[in-house]
Amino acid sequence: MKAADNNLEFRDFIAQCFTTLNPGTTYLPNWHIDLIAYALEQAMLGNAKRLIINMPPRSLKSICVSVAWPAWLLGHNPALRIMVASYSQILSVKHSLDTRKIITSSWYKDMFPQVKLCKDQNLKSKFVTTDGGFRFATSMGGTATGEGGNFLIIDDPLSSTQAISSLLRQRAIEWFEQTFITRLDDKKKGAIVIVMQRLHSDDLAGYLIKKNSKIWKTLKLQAEVMEDHIVEFMGKKFARKKGDLLHPKREGLEEITQLKMELGEYSFSAQYQQSPIPTQGHMLKPKWLKRYSYRPENANIYHSWDSAVKTGIKHDYSVCTIWAVTDSHYYLLEVVRTKLDYPELKHLIITLAGRDKPDAILIEDKASGSSLIQDLHSENKFPVIAIQSNKDKIHRFASITPLFEAGRVLLPETSSWIAEYELELMSFPMSSHDDQVDSTSQFLNYIKRHSHRLTGVVRLV
Repeated sequence: MKAADNNLEFRDFIAQCFTTLNPGTTYLPNWHIDLIAYALEQAMLGNAKRLIINMPPRSLKSICVSVAWPAWLLGHNPALRIMVASYSQILSVKHSLDTRKIITSSWYKDMFPQVKLCKDQNLKSKFVTTDGGFRFATSMGGTATGEGGNFLIIDDPLSSTQAISSLLRQRAIEWFEQTFITRLDDKKKGAIVIVMQRLHSDDLAGYLIKKNSKIWKTLKLQAEVMEDHIVEFMGKKFARKKGDLLHPKREGLEEITQLKMELGEYSFSAQYQQSPIPTQGHMLKPKWLKRYSYRPENANIYHSWDSAVKTGIKHDYSVCTIWAVTDSHYYLLEVVRTKLDYPELKHLIITLAGRDKPDAILIEDKASGSSLIQDLHSENKFPVIAIQSNKDKIHRFASITPLFEAGRVLLPETSSWIAEYELELMSFPMSSHDDQVDSTSQFLNYIKRHSHRLTGVVRLV
């Protein structure tokens, strides 16, 4: 590596980059930024050729790794070739533009006068130095044809939504192994760095650590320390005591407690503690299932329908979960689960609506549900709400588990259907049927978004 003529440490360089990109915002130094800077320096020197940094969101991971580090690398050697990938091309380009803003700043030019950008090769996704080095931005699954690099960086390979899909997780792993890793020009001296929040036990970091734990050096940074331990990376150590927070000046105990409540144990453990809980049938814990003895009075009533496309033995049931809603709790009153042809199903929906006079009837707007919405709307007397979702079943269910964990979802102490209902919830996503889960997720996701309307339900179609 060519040494730059300055005495600035990389951790201080990160601070300068932050100030340039966030004018008017106070930079708050912290030990974890120092440790990340040290780890990246080791990668730069060839001492950490395979590096995984797992850390919570909004902890300066992208500024440190995807923005400041490429600028630092080029400052020390303008001929270096750097490739940076993220789950989104838009995000990748943003990081690229941020790095270019640093390189074109007056203070950077004073510090690294040897770095000059080519005017005719200065794109948003790729800018080239007059020495032939470059920073190239791409996305997971995106093209890298003809490109290679001395340093390969991946910054969050999947979003929190994408990571729930086993298909997308596998695609990310295959793209990394079959495409991205082959772009490393010098297998002996080059380095690959992955920085990400953990989102699933089988995400890219989890896969690589299980497969090659001796090859990959890992830096794991938790938002909250659960027991005394030493965070160590290649000789550099930081002692952390139980209850210590990662960056208390940015996120104190009050903010962390609020995050726990909002995200729930599953998401918080993964994203903030870097310890994802396996989801093989354990997205809900038995202790989260709370009971009620008496039906609440003066509550809003909701019907949530998951209608089956077909009625064969192997196909799903049509299910209606019936809920009573108070200011702070959601009572499951009844589960109606059956296999009916379309005319009989429509008749059942009308019958139950006449019996309960619900404030809203939720029906997913797809397949047979779309026909039901149209037919019931033509009756002009049913409070039908068409539900649309572009998220998969697992993500929809994961987003409402914090309500169970917080004790806001209440189930009856006894009923003829409760055992089967609980079994499906507790075994999801490995259960043979998921119609009761879908009906439950539909209602709870809807009520989360519209809880402010409880005092006056808006009847929409």
